[in-house]
Amino acid sequence: MVGNTGAGKSTVARALAERLEAPWVELDAIFHQEHWQPIELTEFRARVCAVVAGDAWVVDGRYSAVADLVRARADTIVWVDLPRSTVMRQLIGRSLRRVVRREVLWNGNRERWRDLIRRDPQKSVLAYAWKNHNANTRRFEVIAAETAATTNTSFVRLHSRADIDRFLGAGRPGSPPRPERRTDA
Repeated sequence: MVGNTGAGKSTVARALAERLEAPWVELDAIFHQEHWQPIELTEFRARVCAVVAGDAWVVDGRYSAVADLVRARADTIVWVDLPRSTVMRQLIGRSLRRVVRREVLWNGNRERWRDLIRRDPQKSVLAYAWKNHNANTRRFEVIAAETAATTNTSFVRLHSRADIDRFLGAGRPGSPPRPERRTDA
C-alpha cells in the first residue's frame, strides 16, 4: 500500500488485511524507533524481509530502502492517490487528534504541537506532506508504469473514497468479491 503522507494508506491497509485475514504491517512502526530515531538500515531490511517471507500480508508505507523487498513478493500494489486538498484535510485532522489525545504511535512516539506549526518538512509532517505531494505522485506514476511493463504484479490506483469502497468491497450488495489471500503455490 503506497500513497502520499496522510492519504489514508494505513486505514485502507488495515481494512484490506482484515478482509484477507492477513497480517498488516506499518513500515513506520518498524522504522521509527523510540524518540523518532530511525532504525539501522540492515535491521530495517531484515525485519521487512521476515514480514514479506510469509504467505499473506499487507504492508503499508513507501520507504525506498525496502521497496525492492516488498515489490519482489507482492502480487498487488495499491496506490491511495487522493487529491492534495483531501490529503491535507485528513492529515490536519489526524495530527490534531493525535496531539490533543496524546496518542502514542510507534515505539512510544507522539506527535507534538510544535511540530505541526513548523515550516521545515524534516520536522513537520504537515509541511512534508504539502511539499512532497506532487513529487511523490510523479514517483508513483513511474512505479505504476514500471510495474506494468516489467512484472506480473497488479497495480491498483484509488483516486477517491468511492474507489476505496469499491476496492475493499465495503460489504454492500453488488460490491466486488472479497480479495483473495495471497498464496505462493
